[in-house]
Amino acid sequence: MTAVERHEAVAGRPVVLFDLDDTLMAHREAVAAGIVLHLRERGYPADADGVVAAQALWHELEERHYHAYLAGELTFEGQRRARAAEFALAHGDPLDDESAGAWFTRYFERYRESWALHDDVLPAFDAIEAALPGVRFGIITNGEPDFQLAKLVRLGLEVGHPGRIEHLVASGAEGVTKPDRRIFEVAVARFAADAAVSRAAYIGDRLRTDAIGAAEAGLVGVWINRSGERPDEPEATDATAAGVLEIRTLAELAPLLAERLAVE
Repeated sequence: MTAVERHEAVAGRPVVLFDLDDTLMAHREAVAAGIVLHLRERGYPADADGVVAAQALWHELEERHYHAYLAGELTFEGQRRARAAEFALAHGDPLDDESAGAWFTRYFERYRESWALHDDVLPAFDAIEAALPGVRFGIITNGEPDFQLAKLVRLGLEVGHPGRIEHLVASGAEGVTKPDRRIFEVAVARFAADAAVSRAAYIGDRLRTDAIGAAEAGLVGVWINRSGERPDEPEATDATAAGVLEIRTLAELAPLLAERLAVE
């Protein structure tokens, strides 16, 4: 064992954790493309105005029904069917429960065809590995593990040996959702069970759910704000108090983490 290896065995290795949708995967872009393809297939209004309105409605329904699932008010399949039924009804296409399930299944095929990583993801992984030798990567996501794992496989970010991602921690398996500190603690403990952790950071696109939640759980919380939006109060004040870091692209991440996670 080299001196560096002996030091790491005592001090531990840094862990960098990511959100998945809209942080690593271009989820909104895939949703926008998928719903346009599907509405054209269904014969819904698909001129420029119709497309813009459809994308906005679908995004609003996704936010509302998915959070109802996270709150335990709907099952995972139930929130999908509720979203499909409400969207279809807005376009004059009433659906029963079974038809809503089939509708969503067909939409999902279109959405899945559009899955892709953001362009800055793989270069960021390379840069972090260069800046933090021995760094370990993981995912914490609000969602069902099988569904999110399928995304990672398709995106080329396999979990476990020999993949780049060591652990996937999903709320559907843990029974607790971000920003609850317990899901961040579960993730760090899972890494620590394999080898000592020196310090951990978490990067996500939602200020409260991801960055503030992680920071309040004792991690370095990083908000990737790709759109440059300005947070409302009290989120802005809470983010400052928690020491949240803000970036616009993952290209900014490696030097930021090198300052805060390097093993001394």
